[in-house]
Parts: sequence; structure tokens; C-alpha cells
Amino acid sequence: MTAAEPGREPGRGEWPSPGREPRPGESPAPVHDPRPGEWRSPAPAYSLDSVDNALRLVQALDERGRLRVSEAAELLGIARSTAHRLLATLKFRGFAAQDGPDRTYTPGPALADAGLRAIARLDLRQVAHPHLQALAQEVGETVHLVRLEGNGARFLDGVESAQVVRVGLRTGLVLPAHATAAGKAILAALPPEQVRALYPRGLQTLTGATLQTLDDVERHLQEVARAGYATNYGESAEGVAALGVVVRNQAGQPVGAVAVAAPTERMPAARVPFVVSRMHRAGLAISDDFLRTGAQA
Repeated sequence: MTAAEPGREPGRGEWPSPGREPRPGESPAPVHDPRPGEWRSPAPAYSLDSVDNALRLVQALDERGRLRVSEAAELLGIARSTAHRLLATLKFRGFAAQDGPDRTYTPGPALADAGLRAIARLDLRQVAHPHLQALAQEVGETVHLVRLEGNGARFLDGVESAQVVRVGLRTGLVLPAHATAAGKAILAALPPEQVRALYPRGLQTLTGATLQTLDDVERHLQEVARAGYATNYGESAEGVAALGVVVRNQAGQPVGAVAVAAPTERMPAARVPFVVSRMHRAGLAISDDFLRTGAQA
């Protein structure tokens, strides 16, 4: 038999839940002492034990890599049946999976996806910027890095053309993804059913050239996927033409896109192959650098 840790209720093996009054003979919950670089936040005045327990199981799966029902019950100080229900819910939502004959729980695909998205948000802009600069110098037009947010295209970074007449930077702006070349390049890399799910209320139109219906979008995205790049001639703003090429992460998933924008008269059909070839080269270079960044994370 081992002695109870200071502040723990013997036999329960768990700190009191944050935000509730301790039981008789139980010490107050301690302040979380994080590892170096970990978040720190005071306990809320009120908390939901079920939510707190589920989040702690997600954290445990991420840290330990494997978790049995009995270990989860001991960690949280709850009945095994309750721990089983929590883990089963996490499995249903993709945050846990079951592996091996003993049906031990392991991190699910949703945890991996969240990690990949976090890497993309933190590193993509830094990785891409020098390639955006080189591309802008090569083609002589304004270049942007774009990420999909819901059904919108957020302009994360950009390098403005030095030409007197040029398309200005849109950094920080969010436009309907289906109305931008970069947004369409990303959408074309997604399954059709996922694209439809992004538009539960239909489409927003910006100009008379914007795609009007989901059927129009689906047909157009098939053309984009075949061509390997997307176009935008006056769909987000009159007089502006743009081309978009997708950027993928180490798992082959779209994490963003590169766009080149110019006044319509400077983007005739005869010039498109040259610009697209330079964009593909830049996109691959960003993906390669992103792969190396992800491998170090």
C-alpha cells in the first residue's frame, strides 16, 4: 500500500474537479503546474465535470499514446463504466481509436488532424514567404498565400507587385472561396461531399461572373482538378484576374494555396502556362519546406 499524495483523498486517486467545493476532508484543487512551454490558466469558477474529464482523457491519450479503461477510471477517479462511456464517445468523434486484442484506446485521427492543422497555422506563412517573394519577382505580379477557413479564403500573406498599375495586397481579407482562384484550388483538392457541406446556406456572389450554384461549383472544381490550377477572371472583383495553385502538407492534404493576381489585360490566355509553371514550382518548394518543418516539429 502506498501513502496518499498530499492534497489527495485516499482511495480516490484524483484531485477534486476544478471549480467545485472540496468534499469534507478533501484539499482544494491545486493550481496546474505546467511543463515548460505548456499553457497555464486559473481554474474556472464553475466547470462541467463531464467536459473536464473528456478533455483530460484527450490530453492523456496524446501524452501516453495508449490508455485502458481501467487506467482512465483511475486517472479520473470515476467508475469504469463511466470511463468506458467517455472513451466510447471520444472514439465516435474520432479523438480515440481502439487497437489490439485488448482493445486499448489510442489517439484517433481527429487528434492527428488537429496537430497537422496546428502545424499549418504556425509554420506555413513563415515557410512560404521567401517563395512568395521569389515568385512575385519572377512573374512581376502580386502574389498571395491563402488558407481555407470554412467556406472562405483568408489571405494570410502577400508580396505586392512593383508595377505602377497593380492588384493591391489583400492580406487579412476573407473572401468566398468559390470566388477566388486560391480558394477554388483548395476546394478542388477536397472530396465533393466535403465541399457541399461547407455551403449549407448556398453561395454568396460578388460580381456577375461569380459561380452561382453548388452544381456550377462542382463542375468547375472538376475542371480545376484536371488542369492542376484554378482561374478567376472578374469573379471576386471586376478587372482583376488571378490564378491559384494548391499547397499540400506531408500527408498530401491541402493546407493552403498560392495565388497570382493581375489586371485582366496582363493575364491573357497565352501567358497563363508560363505563370502557372512558376506557381507550381513555388508551391512544390513550399510543400517541401513545409515537410521538413513538420518533420522537426
